[in-house]
Amino acid sequence: MKILINVVITALALAAATWFLDGITVTGSDTQDKALTLVLVALIFGVVNAVLKPIIKTLGCAFYVLTLGLFGLVVNAALLLLTSWIAEQVDLGFHVADFWPTAIFGGIIVAIVSWALSLVLDND
Repeated sequence: MKILINVVITALALAAATWFLDGITVTGSDTQDKALTLVLVALIFGVVNAVLKPIIKTLGCAFYVLTLGLFGLVVNAALLLLTSWIAEQVDLGFHVADFWPTAIFGGIIVAIVSWALSLVLDND
């Protein structure tokens, strides 16, 4: 159940990013198709984060310390771009236009909205 809640939270956060930023787009024939695309992209984003983020944090530990954690913004943006690339490879209608400013601000929006929604929805 917790995984399902996290997928829904991530999908809503990605929807917020597409709403706020013109460079992040979700295409679909109707609202239901777009919602399904967002849920599938949220699954991809979760897998990418689960697999790559710990490796990047371990290897880039010095950069996190040196930049007082701001390197995390770059990592989130890169993982969002990677998710966009994977989604395009499997013919999902999700696209992030570029790294700066779209992926950076998209990563910030996804992080903030995910954090806020997890406070509201995630009641162990």
